[in-house]
Amino acid sequence: MKQIFKYILLLLTVAVIASCSTTRRLGEDELLYTGVKKLKINVPDSVEIPESVSEAINTTINVPANNSLYSPYIRSPFPLGLWIYNKWDEDCKGLKGWLYRKFVEQPVLISDVRPDLRMKMVEDALDKNGFFGSTTSYELLVNKKNKKKVRVNYTINLTAPKRLTEIRYLNDSTALTGMINNLLKKDKYLVPGSIFSVDSLTNCRNKIADRLRNKGYYFFRPEYVTFKADSTITEGGIVIQMAYSDNIPERALDKYKVGNVTTHVYLNKGKGYPDTIQTNRGTIIQMKPSKLREKLLPSCITFKKGDMMRVKALARTQSYLSRLGIFNAIVLNVTPFDSVKSDKLDVDIDLRFDSQFETRFEANVTSKSNSYLGPGLEVSFTNKNVFGGGERLTFSADGAYEWQIGKVDEGKNRSAFNSYEFGLNVELAFPRLLAPKFLRTTKKDLNWTRISLGGKLMNRPHFFKMMQLDFGLDYEWSTNRFSKHQLTPFELKYNKLLKTTAEFDQMMEENISIAQSFQNQFIPKLSYTYTFDKGWGFRRQDRQITLMAQIQEAGNLFSGIWSLCGTKGTKELFGTPFSQFVKASVQVVYSHKLMGEHRLVGRIYTGAAHAYGNSSEVPYNEQFYVGGANSLRAFAVRSIGPGSYHSEKVGSSDKYYDQTGNFRFECNLEYRFPILGMLKGAVFVDAGNVWLLKDDAQRPGGKLTGKNFFKDLALNTGLGIRFDMGMIVIRGDLGVGLHKPYEGEKKGYYNFKKFGDSLAFNLAIGYPF
Repeated sequence: MKQIFKYILLLLTVAVIASCSTTRRLGEDELLYTGVKKLKINVPDSVEIPESVSEAINTTINVPANNSLYSPYIRSPFPLGLWIYNKWDEDCKGLKGWLYRKFVEQPVLISDVRPDLRMKMVEDALDKNGFFGSTTSYELLVNKKNKKKVRVNYTINLTAPKRLTEIRYLNDSTALTGMINNLLKKDKYLVPGSIFSVDSLTNCRNKIADRLRNKGYYFFRPEYVTFKADSTITEGGIVIQMAYSDNIPERALDKYKVGNVTTHVYLNKGKGYPDTIQTNRGTIIQMKPSKLREKLLPSCITFKKGDMMRVKALARTQSYLSRLGIFNAIVLNVTPFDSVKSDKLDVDIDLRFDSQFETRFEANVTSKSNSYLGPGLEVSFTNKNVFGGGERLTFSADGAYEWQIGKVDEGKNRSAFNSYEFGLNVELAFPRLLAPKFLRTTKKDLNWTRISLGGKLMNRPHFFKMMQLDFGLDYEWSTNRFSKHQLTPFELKYNKLLKTTAEFDQMMEENISIAQSFQNQFIPKLSYTYTFDKGWGFRRQDRQITLMAQIQEAGNLFSGIWSLCGTKGTKELFGTPFSQFVKASVQVVYSHKLMGEHRLVGRIYTGAAHAYGNSSEVPYNEQFYVGGANSLRAFAVRSIGPGSYHSEKVGSSDKYYDQTGNFRFECNLEYRFPILGMLKGAVFVDAGNVWLLKDDAQRPGGKLTGKNFFKDLALNTGLGIRFDMGMIVIRGDLGVGLHKPYEGEKKGYYNFKKFGDSLAFNLAIGYPF
């Protein structure tokens, strides 16, 4: 991490000492392009510019200048790359040479931009979209302080667009022609009144070819259909005449069925010996020794001999085979065009096994939502095809030594507040649902059944050492491309305190609620999680919403069985009480692309838990908390709440440092923006807290009430810097507290005694949400 801080320091140093000149090395006739000042589009009355046309214009003129923030209009005031380019050269050695290679930016010249060519490109785009005869112009604006810098003004004068007045379809009587004409008549674009657009017509051709290739016309291509536009027939309008291309091959007009289907399965290494199997999905020739369930490949092949040849069936088959994760090569070959001799096309599927065993060794810096940071080690061994059906058996071990980063409480750090964890886990995952058929699923995504068994040892210095054992059965499936479900019909956890400190023992004696949440207990759980994830806009990345809702219950089934058996009072499993509670939570994350890499991302989270029956308190590790690198970033993890409760003595017996509650509400808003290359920035606001759902005399002010709800919300703002390297994001956030929910030494809404007390720095891996 020291290298990251050094990296930041070097950037700041260069920005301060570098020469402010950005044009010193330019030649006599070279001008530095500094962006577009204004784009003016003159539109005739009652004419509305189509979104596609507006996008084409903006894309054409959008040439990013150096240190662009909002291309092509706004630039950063700190042109680091140009400063380095004009200060040093490629022959520099040492630190200067490293900085030059890492951050230099070649100047973007007006001769590179070529505004004249761009205006010609705009005119061509307008012609292709029906705005015939439109004119364009540009103006260079020379900087008054530096004659070597210029900006550009663009002006576009649009004419009234030409519209379709008539569509003339193909005029022969073949089945193919009838099908094409029917498709054209259903197209929403091909109606009188639509603005002429080459792109829209091309899209029509592509849709026709796609539909035909899924109706048996395997060799049909978009270029075999032409649209002839005639503007001389009707005044001010365009007549579209459909026609077949002159060079269309005769076989492209024929309809085909699936012929022989042969699947070859090769070993990862070596030749082996063949074993031939006849199935309802063709012949399978499997090289032995290898392991495959008899019905596995037929269940993935979505066509058989005699079926209509469909491109979608071929693509779906390849997708189903690929997602099994046991093949490293999948190739589908259809009888070539020049070898066709009948109305049937043979399909050959070639598969090659991937290595069956996979070992992963990962050493990393772990960062968790509890603000602990430290070196972690994970080792896993996976058999990717245990029973021949893509089943995955994974043994894993992980360990981490962690220390808390950021402020622990009231600006004070406890260097000894370290912890370690060690865990072992085994998981058997089946790439299908081993469940009743009433669950509605989609074959487009792989569905999973997971059985896991694990254990973890947790050490929290100054407080306790705890062991947790866990067994679970999970079902994961999708009902469509936006909705995913996870059902855990049975999960059994066992929590046991192995060791406690005198400080922790005294705290539990004085606070019965905390003591009950840490008692040795079984937690038999059932849970369901629903996730909705949908994007809109270009590549579905302009706007995105993710909703995750979860409901859990623990102990109800066991309690009912025990009651039927006549057990009264505290009910036990193997001599240990089991927990009984319900818990629900909802989280919504919304991301909106403002411009370029600028995004506004918000999150709202709320959750509640209630213990009853066999329990008087929700187990500690099932309660809610706030604070830390992924929550309220000006407050340490679990240092806030519940409600307005706060102890004056940090670490004393009347306060266990980790504060939790049974109700949580949190909202976050973050503006993310680019700075330079991988370096990104953020401005954020966080608010939230946890509360109790019933009074606790040991924690006054902790109960949730409508009257004090907003007053009890902790509030902070802050600035962040991120190194986004694609696969990994290293994030540093400086949180600035604005309001703490408990009374401090200073009165008023801003109740921090000193500005320094309100600051907390968080270092983490990945984005907070």
